[in-house]
Amino acid sequence: MTDLLVIGGGAAGLMAAGAACARGLTVTVLEHNPKARGRSCSLPARAAATSPATATCGSFCPTCGITGGSCIPACTPSRRRRPWNCSSRSACRSKPSAGGGYFPGATAPPTCWPRCAIMHAMRNLCAAALKKLVIEDGVCKGAVTDRGETLRAENTLIATGGISYPATGSDGSGYKLARQAGHTIVTPQPSLCSLISPDPACRRMMGLALRNVTLTLLCDGKELFTEQGEALFTHFGLSGPLVLSASTYIEDIAKHRYICEFDLKPALDEKTLYDRLTRDFAEQGAHSVQGALAKLLPNSMRPVAVEKWGIDPATKAAQITREQKQALVDLCKHWQVPVSALGDKEHAVITAGGVDVREVDPKTMASKLCAGLYFAGEVLDVDARTGGYNLQIAWSTAVAAAKAL
Repeated sequence: MTDLLVIGGGAAGLMAAGAACARGLTVTVLEHNPKARGRSCSLPARAAATSPATATCGSFCPTCGITGGSCIPACTPSRRRRPWNCSSRSACRSKPSAGGGYFPGATAPPTCWPRCAIMHAMRNLCAAALKKLVIEDGVCKGAVTDRGETLRAENTLIATGGISYPATGSDGSGYKLARQAGHTIVTPQPSLCSLISPDPACRRMMGLALRNVTLTLLCDGKELFTEQGEALFTHFGLSGPLVLSASTYIEDIAKHRYICEFDLKPALDEKTLYDRLTRDFAEQGAHSVQGALAKLLPNSMRPVAVEKWGIDPATKAAQITREQKQALVDLCKHWQVPVSALGDKEHAVITAGGVDVREVDPKTMASKLCAGLYFAGEVLDVDARTGGYNLQIAWSTAVAAAKAL
Protein backbone atom coordinates (compact mmCIF):
# COMPACT_ATOMS: atom_id res chain seq x y z
CA MET A 1 0.00 0.00 0.00
CA THR A 2 1.38 3.38 -1.02
CA ASP A 3 1.21 6.48 1.17
CA LEU A 4 -0.26 8.67 -1.54
CA LEU A 5 -2.07 7.90 -4.78
CA VAL A 6 -2.13 10.96 -7.04
CA ILE A 7 -4.78 10.92 -9.76
CA GLY A 8 -3.62 13.25 -12.53
CA GLY A 9 -0.14 14.03 -13.80
CA GLY A 10 -0.51 17.76 -14.45
CA ALA A 11 0.74 20.83 -12.60
CA ALA A 12 -0.99 20.04 -9.30
CA GLY A 13 -0.51 16.26 -9.42
CA LEU A 14 3.22 16.29 -10.08
CA MET A 15 3.85 19.06 -7.58
CA ALA A 16 2.01 17.10 -4.88
CA ALA A 17 3.94 13.96 -5.79
CA GLY A 18 7.26 15.77 -5.59
CA ALA A 19 6.39 17.44 -2.29
CA ALA A 20 5.24 14.12 -0.79
CA CYS A 21 8.37 12.29 -1.98
CA ALA A 22 10.51 15.02 -0.48
CA ARG A 23 8.93 14.12 2.87
CA GLY A 24 9.88 10.47 2.45
CA LEU A 25 6.41 9.23 1.53
CA THR A 26 5.78 6.58 -1.11
CA VAL A 27 3.82 7.93 -4.06
CA THR A 28 2.08 6.53 -7.13
CA VAL A 29 0.86 8.85 -9.90
CA LEU A 30 -2.03 7.68 -12.05
CA GLU A 31 -2.23 9.42 -15.44
CA HIS A 32 -4.39 8.11 -18.29
CA ASN A 33 -2.40 10.02 -20.91
CA PRO A 34 1.35 9.89 -20.14
CA LYS A 35 2.15 12.07 -23.17
CA ALA A 36 0.22 14.92 -21.54
CA ARG A 37 1.85 14.77 -18.10
CA GLY A 38 2.90 18.20 -16.93
CA ARG A 39 1.89 19.70 -20.28
CA SER A 40 -0.38 22.26 -18.65
CA CYS A 41 2.77 23.95 -17.35
CA SER A 42 4.39 24.26 -20.75
CA LEU A 43 1.47 25.75 -22.67
CA PRO A 44 2.41 29.32 -23.66
CA ALA A 45 -0.93 30.68 -22.45
CA ARG A 46 -0.42 29.16 -19.01
CA ALA A 47 3.30 29.65 -18.59
CA ALA A 48 3.49 33.26 -19.69
CA ALA A 49 4.20 34.40 -16.16
CA THR A 50 4.21 32.55 -12.90
CA SER A 51 2.23 34.23 -10.21
CA PRO A 52 3.27 36.89 -7.71
CA ALA A 53 4.73 34.96 -4.81
CA THR A 54 4.94 38.12 -2.76
CA ALA A 55 1.49 39.50 -3.57
CA THR A 56 -0.76 40.23 -0.63
CA CYS A 57 -4.17 38.60 -0.30
CA GLY A 58 -5.65 41.99 -1.17
CA SER A 59 -4.10 41.82 -4.63
CA PHE A 60 -4.07 38.04 -5.15
CA CYS A 61 -7.63 37.15 -4.12
CA PRO A 62 -9.46 39.58 -6.46
CA THR A 63 -7.91 37.78 -9.44
CA CYS A 64 -9.73 34.63 -8.26
CA GLY A 65 -13.05 36.31 -7.57
CA ILE A 66 -12.45 35.70 -3.85
CA THR A 67 -13.69 38.07 -1.18
CA GLY A 68 -13.21 38.43 2.53
CA GLY A 69 -13.20 35.22 4.56
CA SER A 70 -13.31 32.93 1.53
CA CYS A 71 -9.53 33.07 1.04
CA ILE A 72 -7.77 29.70 0.76
CA PRO A 73 -4.93 29.63 3.31
CA ALA A 74 -2.82 27.50 0.95
CA CYS A 75 -2.52 30.53 -1.32
CA THR A 76 -1.47 33.06 1.34
CA PRO A 77 1.84 34.88 0.73
CA SER A 78 3.98 32.71 3.01
CA ARG A 79 2.79 29.48 1.38
CA ARG A 80 3.00 30.83 -2.16
CA ARG A 81 6.79 30.96 -1.81
CA ARG A 82 7.09 27.24 -1.13
CA PRO A 83 6.90 25.99 -4.73
CA TRP A 84 9.67 28.38 -5.72
CA ASN A 85 11.90 27.14 -2.91
CA CYS A 86 11.40 23.64 -4.31
CA SER A 87 12.11 24.96 -7.80
CA SER A 88 15.29 26.65 -6.69
CA ARG A 89 16.66 23.48 -5.10
CA SER A 90 16.15 21.57 -8.35
CA ALA A 91 17.98 24.07 -10.57
CA CYS A 92 14.85 25.56 -12.14
CA ARG A 93 15.68 29.20 -11.56
CA SER A 94 13.10 31.96 -11.79
CA LYS A 95 13.48 35.69 -12.18
CA PRO A 96 11.23 38.45 -10.79
CA SER A 97 9.14 40.60 -13.10
CA ALA A 98 8.38 44.28 -12.74
CA GLY A 99 4.84 43.44 -11.65
CA GLY A 100 5.99 41.44 -8.64
CA GLY A 101 5.60 38.03 -10.26
CA TYR A 102 8.15 35.53 -11.46
CA PHE A 103 9.10 34.31 -14.93
CA PRO A 104 10.80 30.99 -15.66
CA GLY A 105 14.52 31.36 -16.06
CA ALA A 106 14.87 28.21 -18.19
CA THR A 107 14.37 28.34 -21.93
CA ALA A 108 12.70 24.98 -22.57
CA PRO A 109 9.02 25.16 -21.56
CA PRO A 110 8.78 21.62 -20.09
CA THR A 111 11.59 22.45 -17.63
CA CYS A 112 10.20 25.82 -16.59
CA TRP A 113 8.73 24.46 -13.39
CA PRO A 114 9.90 22.37 -10.41
CA ARG A 115 11.99 19.48 -11.70
CA CYS A 116 11.90 17.68 -8.38
CA ALA A 117 8.21 16.96 -8.96
CA ILE A 118 8.90 15.38 -12.33
CA MET A 119 11.92 13.39 -11.13
CA HIS A 120 10.08 11.86 -8.18
CA ALA A 121 6.69 11.36 -9.82
CA MET A 122 7.89 9.83 -13.07
CA ARG A 123 9.51 6.96 -11.18
CA ASN A 124 6.09 5.77 -10.06
CA LEU A 125 3.84 6.70 -12.97
CA CYS A 126 0.98 4.33 -13.71
CA ALA A 127 -0.37 4.85 -17.23
CA ALA A 128 -4.03 3.96 -16.77
CA ALA A 129 -7.44 5.56 -16.58
CA LEU A 130 -9.39 5.48 -13.35
CA LYS A 131 -12.73 3.72 -13.06
CA LYS A 132 -13.75 4.46 -9.48
CA LEU A 133 -12.53 5.20 -5.96
CA VAL A 134 -12.25 2.51 -3.32
CA ILE A 135 -14.30 3.80 -0.39
CA GLU A 136 -14.66 1.65 2.73
CA ASP A 137 -16.72 2.82 5.70
CA GLY A 138 -16.52 6.43 4.54
CA VAL A 139 -12.74 6.32 4.05
CA CYS A 140 -11.03 6.46 0.67
CA LYS A 141 -8.55 3.60 0.38
CA GLY A 142 -7.38 4.03 -3.20
CA ALA A 143 -8.84 3.48 -6.64
CA VAL A 144 -9.65 0.92 -9.32
CA THR A 145 -8.27 1.39 -12.84
CA ASP A 146 -10.06 0.69 -16.10
CA ARG A 147 -8.02 -2.51 -16.33
CA GLY A 148 -9.56 -3.75 -13.10
CA GLU A 149 -6.39 -3.23 -11.06
CA THR A 150 -6.90 -1.99 -7.49
CA LEU A 151 -4.36 0.55 -6.28
CA ARG A 152 -4.61 0.84 -2.52
CA ALA A 153 -3.31 3.91 -0.69
CA GLU A 154 -3.49 5.55 2.72
CA ASN A 155 -4.37 8.85 1.00
CA THR A 156 -5.74 9.72 -2.43
CA LEU A 157 -5.37 13.08 -4.15
CA ILE A 158 -7.61 14.04 -7.08
CA ALA A 159 -5.74 16.49 -9.32
CA THR A 160 -7.33 15.75 -12.68
CA GLY A 161 -7.88 19.34 -13.78
CA GLY A 162 -11.08 20.59 -15.38
CA ILE A 163 -12.62 20.22 -18.83
CA SER A 164 -10.65 22.86 -20.73
CA TYR A 165 -7.77 22.24 -23.11
CA PRO A 166 -8.19 18.43 -23.55
CA ALA A 167 -4.68 18.35 -25.08
CA THR A 168 -3.36 18.53 -21.52
CA GLY A 169 -5.25 15.36 -20.60
CA SER A 170 -8.12 17.11 -18.81
CA ASP A 171 -11.42 15.36 -19.47
CA GLY A 172 -13.56 16.14 -16.42
CA SER A 173 -13.13 12.63 -14.99
CA GLY A 174 -12.30 14.05 -11.56
CA TYR A 175 -15.84 15.35 -11.16
CA LYS A 176 -17.25 11.83 -11.43
CA LEU A 177 -14.87 10.63 -8.71
CA ALA A 178 -15.77 13.57 -6.47
CA ARG A 179 -19.46 12.83 -6.88
CA GLN A 180 -18.82 9.21 -5.88
CA ALA A 181 -17.45 10.56 -2.59
CA GLY A 182 -20.57 12.69 -2.12
CA HIS A 183 -19.19 16.04 -3.28
CA THR A 184 -21.17 18.77 -5.01
CA ILE A 185 -19.90 19.93 -8.40
CA VAL A 186 -20.41 23.56 -9.38
CA THR A 187 -21.29 23.41 -13.09
CA PRO A 188 -18.02 23.61 -15.06
CA GLN A 189 -17.69 26.11 -17.91
CA PRO A 190 -14.80 27.47 -20.01
CA SER A 191 -12.91 30.41 -18.51
CA LEU A 192 -10.03 32.55 -19.70
CA CYS A 193 -11.48 32.02 -23.14
CA SER A 194 -12.42 33.94 -26.26
CA LEU A 195 -15.88 35.46 -26.55
CA ILE A 196 -18.36 34.85 -29.34
CA SER A 197 -20.27 37.83 -30.74
CA PRO A 198 -23.21 38.03 -33.15
CA ASP A 199 -21.84 41.35 -34.48
CA PRO A 200 -20.85 40.78 -38.16
CA ALA A 201 -18.38 43.65 -37.85
CA CYS A 202 -16.04 41.33 -35.94
CA ARG A 203 -15.56 39.11 -38.97
CA ARG A 204 -14.96 42.17 -41.17
CA MET A 205 -12.17 43.24 -38.82
CA MET A 206 -10.77 39.76 -38.11
CA GLY A 207 -7.06 39.83 -37.41
CA LEU A 208 -7.13 43.42 -36.15
CA ALA A 209 -5.21 43.74 -32.89
CA LEU A 210 -6.14 46.65 -30.66
CA ARG A 211 -3.32 47.91 -28.45
CA ASN A 212 -3.50 50.23 -25.47
CA VAL A 213 -7.29 50.20 -25.38
CA THR A 214 -9.54 49.95 -22.35
CA LEU A 215 -12.08 47.14 -22.20
CA THR A 216 -15.09 47.38 -19.92
CA LEU A 217 -17.36 44.35 -19.52
CA LEU A 218 -20.99 45.29 -18.93
CA CYS A 219 -23.64 42.95 -17.58
CA ASP A 220 -27.15 44.33 -18.02
CA GLY A 221 -25.56 47.77 -18.11
CA LYS A 222 -23.54 47.26 -14.92
CA GLU A 223 -19.76 47.41 -15.05
CA LEU A 224 -18.09 44.14 -13.98
CA PHE A 225 -14.54 44.55 -15.24
CA THR A 226 -12.34 47.24 -16.73
CA GLU A 227 -8.70 47.09 -17.74
CA GLN A 228 -6.31 48.53 -20.30
CA GLY A 229 -4.31 46.33 -22.64
CA GLU A 230 -4.67 44.40 -25.89
CA ALA A 231 -7.57 42.71 -27.66
CA LEU A 232 -8.08 40.95 -30.99
CA PHE A 233 -11.00 40.76 -33.41
CA THR A 234 -11.59 37.27 -34.81
CA HIS A 235 -13.98 35.66 -37.27
CA PHE A 236 -16.21 34.60 -34.37
CA GLY A 237 -15.86 37.56 -32.01
CA LEU A 238 -13.12 38.67 -29.64
CA SER A 239 -9.91 37.28 -28.17
CA GLY A 240 -6.66 38.54 -26.67
CA PRO A 241 -5.40 39.12 -23.10
CA LEU A 242 -8.09 41.64 -22.12
CA VAL A 243 -10.87 39.42 -23.41
CA LEU A 244 -9.54 36.32 -21.64
CA SER A 245 -9.51 38.19 -18.33
CA ALA A 246 -13.00 39.60 -18.92
CA SER A 247 -14.37 36.12 -19.64
CA THR A 248 -13.79 35.08 -16.02
CA TYR A 249 -16.52 37.52 -14.95
CA ILE A 250 -19.22 35.96 -17.14
CA GLU A 251 -21.44 33.59 -15.17
CA ASP A 252 -24.83 32.85 -16.71
CA ILE A 253 -24.67 34.22 -20.24
CA ALA A 254 -28.13 32.88 -21.10
CA LYS A 255 -29.83 35.03 -18.44
CA HIS A 256 -27.90 38.28 -18.83
CA ARG A 257 -26.89 40.69 -21.56
CA TYR A 258 -23.12 41.05 -21.76
CA ILE A 259 -21.35 43.75 -23.76
CA CYS A 260 -17.65 44.41 -24.28
CA GLU A 261 -17.20 48.17 -24.48
CA PHE A 262 -13.90 49.53 -25.80
CA ASP A 263 -12.39 52.94 -25.23
CA LEU A 264 -10.21 53.14 -28.34
CA LYS A 265 -8.44 56.27 -27.10
CA PRO A 266 -8.14 55.98 -23.33
CA ALA A 267 -5.30 58.52 -23.19
CA LEU A 268 -7.59 61.25 -24.53
CA ASP A 269 -10.61 62.66 -22.73
CA GLU A 270 -13.66 63.50 -24.84
CA LYS A 271 -12.80 67.18 -25.25
CA THR A 272 -9.22 66.45 -26.33
CA LEU A 273 -10.42 63.83 -28.79
CA TYR A 274 -13.05 66.23 -30.16
CA ASP A 275 -10.40 68.93 -30.70
CA ARG A 276 -8.17 66.42 -32.48
CA LEU A 277 -11.00 65.41 -34.81
CA THR A 278 -11.69 69.06 -35.54
CA ARG A 279 -8.05 69.62 -36.56
CA ASP A 280 -7.90 66.43 -38.65
CA PHE A 281 -11.11 67.26 -40.52
CA ALA A 282 -9.96 70.85 -41.12
CA GLU A 283 -6.66 69.63 -42.58
CA GLN A 284 -8.34 67.03 -44.79
CA GLY A 285 -11.56 68.83 -45.58
CA ALA A 286 -11.56 67.75 -49.22
CA HIS A 287 -11.18 64.07 -48.36
CA SER A 288 -14.02 61.66 -47.59
CA VAL A 289 -14.72 61.10 -43.90
CA GLN A 290 -13.36 57.57 -44.16
CA GLY A 291 -10.07 58.85 -45.55
CA ALA A 292 -9.95 61.59 -42.92
CA LEU A 293 -9.93 58.93 -40.18
CA ALA A 294 -6.57 57.54 -41.36
CA LYS A 295 -4.68 59.05 -38.41
CA LEU A 296 -7.32 57.99 -35.89
CA LEU A 297 -8.29 54.40 -36.64
CA PRO A 298 -6.70 51.29 -38.23
CA ASN A 299 -7.46 50.68 -41.88
CA SER A 300 -9.82 47.69 -41.39
CA MET A 301 -11.75 49.53 -38.70
CA ARG A 302 -12.45 52.73 -40.65
CA PRO A 303 -15.27 51.46 -42.93
CA VAL A 304 -16.93 49.75 -39.97
CA ALA A 305 -16.64 52.92 -37.90
CA VAL A 306 -18.21 55.05 -40.64
CA GLU A 307 -21.08 52.56 -40.91
CA LYS A 308 -21.66 52.54 -37.16
CA TRP A 309 -21.35 56.30 -37.14
CA GLY A 310 -24.22 56.50 -39.63
CA ILE A 311 -22.46 58.84 -42.06
CA ASP A 312 -22.45 58.51 -45.86
CA PRO A 313 -18.88 57.40 -46.73
CA ALA A 314 -18.83 59.93 -49.60
CA THR A 315 -19.37 62.85 -47.24
CA LYS A 316 -16.45 65.29 -47.20
CA ALA A 317 -14.67 65.87 -43.92
CA ALA A 318 -15.35 69.62 -44.19
CA GLN A 319 -19.10 68.89 -44.18
CA ILE A 320 -19.15 67.15 -40.81
CA THR A 321 -21.17 69.05 -38.22
CA ARG A 322 -20.36 69.59 -34.58
CA GLU A 323 -23.02 67.08 -33.53
CA GLN A 324 -21.62 64.46 -35.92
CA LYS A 325 -18.09 64.95 -34.54
CA GLN A 326 -19.43 64.48 -31.01
CA ALA A 327 -21.19 61.29 -32.12
CA LEU A 328 -17.85 60.01 -33.48
CA VAL A 329 -16.18 60.84 -30.18
CA ASP A 330 -18.86 58.84 -28.36
CA LEU A 331 -18.32 55.91 -30.74
CA CYS A 332 -14.55 55.88 -30.18
CA LYS A 333 -14.92 56.11 -26.42
CA HIS A 334 -17.77 53.56 -26.22
CA TRP A 335 -17.31 51.04 -29.04
CA GLN A 336 -19.64 48.20 -28.07
CA VAL A 337 -19.47 44.54 -29.06
CA PRO A 338 -22.30 42.28 -27.79
CA VAL A 339 -21.37 38.86 -26.42
CA SER A 340 -23.57 35.84 -27.07
CA ALA A 341 -21.45 32.92 -25.80
CA LEU A 342 -18.16 31.82 -24.31
CA GLY A 343 -15.51 30.26 -26.54
CA ASP A 344 -15.24 26.48 -26.68
CA LYS A 345 -13.60 24.45 -23.93
CA GLU A 346 -11.01 23.05 -26.33
CA HIS A 347 -9.28 26.42 -26.44
CA ALA A 348 -10.15 27.79 -23.00
CA VAL A 349 -7.11 28.19 -20.76
CA ILE A 350 -8.88 27.05 -17.59
CA THR A 351 -12.19 25.79 -16.23
CA ALA A 352 -14.52 27.71 -13.94
CA GLY A 353 -16.56 25.52 -11.59
CA GLY A 354 -15.66 22.17 -10.08
CA VAL A 355 -15.64 20.64 -6.59
CA ASP A 356 -17.44 22.96 -4.19
CA VAL A 357 -14.72 24.46 -1.97
CA ARG A 358 -17.11 24.60 0.98
CA GLU A 359 -16.76 20.82 1.17
CA VAL A 360 -12.95 20.94 1.29
CA ASP A 361 -10.73 21.95 4.22
CA PRO A 362 -9.06 25.16 3.00
CA LYS A 363 -5.87 24.53 4.98
CA THR A 364 -5.21 20.90 4.08
CA MET A 365 -7.29 20.40 0.91
CA ALA A 366 -8.83 17.36 2.61
CA SER A 367 -12.38 16.33 1.83
CA LYS A 368 -14.83 17.11 4.62
CA LEU A 369 -17.05 14.28 3.41
CA CYS A 370 -14.64 11.39 2.86
CA ALA A 371 -11.55 10.74 5.01
CA GLY A 372 -8.33 10.03 3.15
CA LEU A 373 -9.41 12.02 0.08
CA TYR A 374 -7.78 15.29 -1.04
CA PHE A 375 -8.18 17.73 -3.93
CA ALA A 376 -5.76 20.10 -5.63
CA GLY A 377 -5.68 22.40 -8.63
CA GLU A 378 -8.25 23.10 -11.30
CA VAL A 379 -10.63 20.31 -10.26
CA LEU A 380 -11.64 22.68 -7.44
CA ASP A 381 -14.10 25.53 -7.97
CA VAL A 382 -11.30 28.11 -7.88
CA ASP A 383 -10.15 30.02 -10.94
CA ALA A 384 -8.33 33.28 -11.53
CA ARG A 385 -7.40 35.74 -14.25
CA THR A 386 -4.34 35.57 -16.49
CA GLY A 387 -0.87 36.12 -15.08
CA GLY A 388 0.04 32.70 -13.72
CA TYR A 389 -2.38 32.82 -10.80
CA ASN A 390 -4.00 29.52 -11.82
CA LEU A 391 -0.66 27.72 -11.89
CA GLN A 392 0.11 29.16 -8.47
CA ILE A 393 -3.23 27.90 -7.15
CA ALA A 394 -2.45 24.44 -8.53
CA TRP A 395 1.01 24.35 -6.94
CA SER A 396 -0.02 25.85 -3.60
CA THR A 397 -3.02 23.57 -3.07
CA ALA A 398 -0.88 20.59 -4.06
CA VAL A 399 1.85 21.42 -1.57
CA ALA A 400 -0.74 22.10 1.14
CA ALA A 401 -2.25 18.65 0.60
CA ALA A 402 1.17 16.93 0.60
CA LYS A 403 2.19 18.65 3.82
CA ALA A 404 -1.05 17.61 5.51
CA LEU A 405 -0.42 13.86 5.05
